[in-house]
Amino acid sequence: MRVSIFPLPGVILFPGLQVPLHIFEPRYRALVKDALARDRRIGMIQPQRAEEGAPLYQVGCLGKIEEVEALEDGRFNIILQGEARFRMLRELDSATPFRQIEAELLPDDDYPALSPVERASFEREARRFAESQGYAVDWEAVTRLDDESLIDGTSQIVPFDIASKQALLEAPGLSARCELLVQLMQFFGRRDSDDPTVTLQ
Repeated sequence: MRVSIFPLPGVILFPGLQVPLHIFEPRYRALVKDALARDRRIGMIQPQRAEEGAPLYQVGCLGKIEEVEALEDGRFNIILQGEARFRMLRELDSATPFRQIEAELLPDDDYPALSPVERASFEREARRFAESQGYAVDWEAVTRLDDESLIDGTSQIVPFDIASKQALLEAPGLSARCELLVQLMQFFGRRDSDDPTVTLQ
């Protein structure tokens, strides 16, 4: 399948979740207009470096524009709803100002939900991490979340470096993503708070 992409450094989208985007660059205004005229879908994928034309990571997430606000000066505010992960097969030569790729969707329904032990281990480590970082969390609300909302939602918002968050996106299924999240919370929770450069690379 052909996917028009928005390679925005630092922004990760997961299936079932939303991300708000402010669109101001001319090429991405064109991307939004093109998507709205077709099927409203845009691929979010990370560039490996924050520079023009940088190589892309192999896995991204297809999103659908659920809400759009067109501003008078041509900018857009949109809400993108994650639908499915995809793997990039190759980048396409395109006459459009935005980049396009050929991609295949990655089925996520082949993987089981979390076991009670995995869920308990995650919630225990999440409490430790939140306490170490000084975060206020409504734990009663957390316990009511389903496994997918909990694990993918946490993966999207955690303050890890982009390589770590990319690894979470690429993890094959909730169980693998949960295990990696626990490892990352242990790693980042233990790091010296005076050293902000520590990454898991």
